[in-house]
Amino acid sequence: MKKIGFLSFGHWTPSPQSQTRSAGDALLQSIDLAVAAEELGADGAYFRVHHFARQLASPFPLLAAVGAKTSKIEIGTAVIDMRYENPLYMAEDAGSADLIAGSRLQLGISRGSPEQVIDGWRYFGYAPGEGEDESAMARRNTEILLEVLKGNGFAQPNPRPMFPNPPGMLRVEPHSEGLRERIWWGASSNATAIWAAQLGMNLQSSTLKNDETGEPFHIQQAAQIRAYREAWKAAGHTRTPRVSVSRSIFALVNDTDRAYFGGSGEGRDQIGNIDEKTRAIFGRSYAAEPDALVKQLAEDEAIKEADTLLLTVPNQLGVAYNAHVIESILKHVAPALGWR
Repeated sequence: MKKIGFLSFGHWTPSPQSQTRSAGDALLQSIDLAVAAEELGADGAYFRVHHFARQLASPFPLLAAVGAKTSKIEIGTAVIDMRYENPLYMAEDAGSADLIAGSRLQLGISRGSPEQVIDGWRYFGYAPGEGEDESAMARRNTEILLEVLKGNGFAQPNPRPMFPNPPGMLRVEPHSEGLRERIWWGASSNATAIWAAQLGMNLQSSTLKNDETGEPFHIQQAAQIRAYREAWKAAGHTRTPRVSVSRSIFALVNDTDRAYFGGSGEGRDQIGNIDEKTRAIFGRSYAAEPDALVKQLAEDEAIKEADTLLLTVPNQLGVAYNAHVIESILKHVAPALGWR
């Protein structure tokens, strides 16, 4: 059994070919798709966060709105860029959204990907500390967030407060019990996956990974997941961690599907550089008739290792079509693979 959700980047463009032509469209359609996905029986609605781009950005108003409109589906991110975040303010926002959603948040966070502008986090007022680079800053912010989410008091109370304080040191409010165990780290390397395990975070592994061995993407990703689980066990955590992978998967069940994705062929991994130093491997897309798709997915080692699969959706094709994409996987593919 696997949890199956969708992942939307929330792209929008004023082009006549897009059904998502404004930021408002992207936000409102994201809510509508989450509602539709819940009705179809999907397990999760996840959203990507990019700054300075025509995509979804500020996540917590959207997460709270989805939480208020749904009742069962998990609501998450994949991922929030921790170079841009004040961890205490983030803890307040996350606690509020989680309480609105009834403790259904699954927050994916990470160091983030290359952005639209140079050092965009500096415009938000953040800068690495002495001896840090931007990656170390993101990890430091993450460690602060994780500590704050435990709910322990740490702030000295004012002896003459405006309102009465509870006894002892004060914590960030509102606090949502259990949210600390629903934080995920988006790891592009084996080392950061191991680091996430040591800190007790769940693992999100996307369709992009550092090319560390030259092997096919799904083989490298499966090895990363196994290394993560070994590190989790060695750290002595008592709960069972969760692991997600993201894939672009399209079951071709009608003429519209074939028109959009029928020319994708077998698909293959791609190699590229995400910055001057890092060689990355990008996982293939899957698009085929359901029977062929089942056979292809059965050979994906990383999907086998994960307990959660996130389907990346072409959000600019509209809510109705994306609901159809999700339903096609749930109906025609998941049962044949034993996921349902």
